[in-house]
Amino acid sequence: MTTTILIADDHRLFRQGLVALLRDQSGWEVVGEADDGVEAVRLAEALQPQVAVVDVEMPKMGGVEAARGIRRVSSDTRIVALSMYADAHYQERMRQAGASAYVLKNEAIDDLVAAIHAVLRGESFPTAAVPRKTGLSMRSAQLDREALSERECEVLRMLAQGRGTKEIAQALGISPKTVETYRSRLTNKLGIDNLSGLVRFAIRAGIILPDP
Repeated sequence: MTTTILIADDHRLFRQGLVALLRDQSGWEVVGEADDGVEAVRLAEALQPQVAVVDVEMPKMGGVEAARGIRRVSSDTRIVALSMYADAHYQERMRQAGASAYVLKNEAIDDLVAAIHAVLRGESFPTAAVPRKTGLSMRSAQLDREALSERECEVLRMLAQGRGTKEIAQALGISPKTVETYRSRLTNKLGIDNLSGLVRFAIRAGIILPDP
């Protein structure tokens, strides 16, 4: 019986390399390729693949939302997350979105093959967990911004602009205590516990522009 696989990754050369390697596996067929999350969901609905290998960070729709979408339109598809970020926070987000496996891009192809075999058996495939607070170099601004609500982004923007708690509360029509609650949420979601770190993240995520 042929195993059908969908590959979703926005880096064309990397994706084509994966396609070539996976096609070497006996009984496996790559039936579709997507270069963004929206296309991945569309192809999953049309093709109903047994496995979808989904990059965690993609344009238009990130891997977390793409995984949710794939599970919605093709509930039997097993999802393998592929990522350059080892942070356990992203592994948990992908797991909650429906992924059964999480493989790092710097691993050998054998790990991806093993992950696909595992999910086909109905098993999960863990990778070595890294403590959540690993520093900005281990985090993705795109993925972290996707996890923030509009109000959290508003509060972050004002904090990064140097505005104080009372000023933010007055501007948004909320209490100072609520502003501090939002700041605490930002700290927890981003793993950043100081203002300078929040400012750097806001710039990287495009929430504010750097000073000229």
